[in-house]
Order: sequence, then structure tokens, then C-alpha cells
Amino acid sequence: MKKIVILIIVIQGVLMSASLESLKVKNSEVPFIFEEDKNLPIISMQLVFKNSGSMSDSKNGLVKLTAKLLNEGTKKDGSVGFARRLENRAINLSVHSGSETFVIELSSLKSEFNYGVELLKELLSDPNYTKESLKKVKTQTIGELKRKESDFDYISMLKMKGMIFPNTPLAKPSLGTIKSVESISLEDIKKQIETHLGLENAIVVMGGDINQTEATELVSSILDILPNIKSTSIPTLKAIGKEQIEVTKVESKQAYIYFGSPLNIPFDSKELYLSKVASFILGSSGFGSRLMEEIRVKKGLAYSAYSRFSINRTHSYFWGYLQTKVKSKDEAVKSVKEVVNNFLDKGVTKEELESAKQFLLGSEPLRNETLSQRLNRAFQEYYHNRPLGATVKDLEKINSIKLDELNSFISNHKEIDKISFSVVTGDI
Repeated sequence: MKKIVILIIVIQGVLMSASLESLKVKNSEVPFIFEEDKNLPIISMQLVFKNSGSMSDSKNGLVKLTAKLLNEGTKKDGSVGFARRLENRAINLSVHSGSETFVIELSSLKSEFNYGVELLKELLSDPNYTKESLKKVKTQTIGELKRKESDFDYISMLKMKGMIFPNTPLAKPSLGTIKSVESISLEDIKKQIETHLGLENAIVVMGGDINQTEATELVSSILDILPNIKSTSIPTLKAIGKEQIEVTKVESKQAYIYFGSPLNIPFDSKELYLSKVASFILGSSGFGSRLMEEIRVKKGLAYSAYSRFSINRTHSYFWGYLQTKVKSKDEAVKSVKEVVNNFLDKGVTKEELESAKQFLLGSEPLRNETLSQRLNRAFQEYYHNRPLGATVKDLEKINSIKLDELNSFISNHKEIDKISFSVVTGDI
């Protein structure tokens, strides 16, 4: 116990080094998360836009295509010319999107970072709005979509999300469909950028070998380019609890099974630490988890079986996956139900709780070794309406969890028992 307490104190010293302030730009307050780290002569920055991920699509696949086009450099330099300027200075400048956020990342050696900032400003001011660049990214995306037609894991997961989040953005492929991608125009992408990549959506995360005063000056020069916009929140979605099985037939000797159900835990819940331990024991810990032990070790139905508690700002749900032989699919589905039912009815054992505590507390330093890991942790804390350093408080709470407390939490979440199964399988 003494070793665990010392470990938490050490971790706290590392995690609390990030700071949060607001930068006032054009009458808008932009959150700025910063950590100085002189261990290596590098600087990294993320310009995150909330409410701008694929769930904000006005056309299916628009956000992903927008990110791809911004990765094509500026109209002035073109894709090749802009990439060469980055490569000559070993600067990484990339754009990507998630379901809720749209992210521009910049990182380089300290000596090249100012130049990288200038390139980022050029990109924001002069995106490569050309027919050639649009055709290129459309071709790339359509190629990805055609390859996914034979990706049975992708098909099964997408169908599972459609079962528990029907008629919502989560039920649609974030890449879009071939038809929707073909319909997207340069004007659609321009409008997406102009209406979402603005100050009211912006959050800046930055750290490295630079002091806060210098960092603030650089960040402010970037934010000055961004417009004021009207920020529109993404609606909160609730998963449907329904025991159902949807079978999709394909040419395969395996069955690809994704399952999901509601999880009534909001993103800013005070019980997140309990959900982390419960999820770990049920299915996210690999060997030793309930699902793995029952489905692989005892019954030999799958090489791997796992589950997760997915808790986001806009939606939360319980989900999992396994792959098995076609003839074993029904038994595998039945086994998942039995494991979840037993977990909810009987809870966990003292041995399982202590093992989970030891692993979660002992592995925490590995999750905070790098600057990027620490900055991401600080961002997640802020994004989920938690104070910086909340993760350390969670570790202290995990260390103090009593068996009755955890089992009471588990028994209060019987909604995860209403499981929908998507089974993509061949014939026996």
C-alpha cells in the first residue's frame, strides 16, 4: 500500500504540470492548455475545434473529406510544393477528425517551430481549393470505401452502431458512401471550414521546449487568422436498449460479432473512476477479464474477446467484439449474454478488484511518459469539464474503492444487459 501511495504522489507531480488559461481574441475566449518541457528540443501543438467532427456532417463524409483536402497544402504551393517545404525542415503538419472534434497538429524541432507556425497560417489562409485536389481526395476516399466492402470487422461494427443509434450520425460511415462523397463540392468544404473552424470552437493544446510567454505570442498570431463563428453544439445521443440480433451474410469462414448496449454514464460523471475499474474487469483488461476467460480460455470460442465502456461528451455506450467460427456464432452470442448477466447480478470478487487496482495504478506512469500523452490527458480532462489533475484524484479514488461500492455501481447499470448483436458471417 505504501508503494502505491508513493506512486500516486509521483504521478501527481507529473500530471499537474499542465496549465490552463484563456486567450482573448476578437472578443472571444479561447482555452489554452500548456506544458513546458525542456527534456527534448521539440515543440508540439494541437488546434482542436469542438463540435466539428463527423457528427456535424451536413453531407455524409464531408468532415473527413475536408481534413483530407487540408492535408493537400495551400493553393499557392500545391500539395507537392507544400509537402516539400515541410519535409525540408522536418516539420509535421497534419489534419484529422474524430466524431466530435476536428484537429490540426503541428510539431517540429524547436529551431523550426516558428517557421512551422508560418506554414500553418498559410494553410489556414489559403487552402488548396482546386478541382485537382478535390478529385484526388475523392478518389482516395472512394478507394478506401471500396476496400471496406470486404472488411467484415468494419461492416459489423457499423451495423452495430446503426442498431443502437438508429437514424443518427453514428449510424452512418464517417467516411461517407461512394454516392455521398461524389456529391461533395469545393463549396461544401469551404462552408464547412468557414462555419466550424473558428474562434468559438477553438481549443489550443501546446507544449515542449518553449516558455509560456513565447507560446502565447505564437498561438495568438494563429488565432488572429480565425474568424468569429456561431458555435452549434452537437446533440446528445442516447443508445437504444433492445435485445436483438442482426445477421449479415458474406463469403467467410468466420463470424465477426460486434455487440452494444446503452450505458447511462454521462461524460462528466463523478463515478468515472468506478466505470474504469468495472470496464477493466468485465472486458478491457485482456487475459484475466471475464469475457476473455469465459469465451477463450474456458470455451475456446475465440482467439480474443473484449468489451469497453465508451464514454463521450455526446454519447455513451457499452460495446465489444469477438471473432469465431461460423458454427460457433450462436454459442458465442449466448456466452456474451451469460457473462454480462453474471457480472451484473453477482458483481466482482475481492481478488478481481485488488488485481485491477494493482494493474491500473502500476501502469499509470507508462501512460504519461511522453509530452504528447500528458497533453492529451490534460485536454481530455478539460474537454470533459473536469479540472486539470482530475486523473490523479481518480487514481486516489481507485486505490480506495471498497468491494461493496464497486458492486453497487455495477448493479445500478443493468441497462448494459439490453444487448444488440451484429453478426457478419458466412454459411455453415
